[in-house]
Amino acid sequence: MKVHYSGSEQIAASTDAAYSFMTTPEKVAQCLPDVVSTDVKDATRFTSVVKVGVGPVRGNFTFDVTLEPKPDAKQVSVNIHGGGLGSVVDQVALATFKDSSGGATQLDWSSDATISGPVATVGGRILDAQAKRIIEYVFSQVRERLTGAAPAAT
Repeated sequence: MKVHYSGSEQIAASTDAAYSFMTTPEKVAQCLPDVVSTDVKDATRFTSVVKVGVGPVRGNFTFDVTLEPKPDAKQVSVNIHGGGLGSVVDQVALATFKDSSGGATQLDWSSDATISGPVATVGGRILDAQAKRIIEYVFSQVRERLTGAAPAAT
């Protein structure tokens, strides 16, 4: 099963601060939902074990994450590979940082993933709803950690 998501986020922090945050493995890992453990490998790679619950598929998944900063373009590519319980996820995301009004940052992002195994068989609306919940959570955590502002109620 292949999925694609994209969007644009406004972050009340400078482009340099947002870019620096999103290219630091320790900081990115702190924004993931339901983390059991994280092991930072080096300046661009980390592994996180997360609790996953999509329909009847519930358990721990392990994800290897590589951040590929592109400072000249103010972009970061995020490559994620992993899975658990017979499911595999391969994802590539791209984030582009732009100056916005009032010293804020516009973060344009896109993500393409291939999912196989039991998680993929859950399919459709359940997987889509879970993916959107994770995306909203990650960006609320980025905002909170960058600005100190509490995340908006959803």
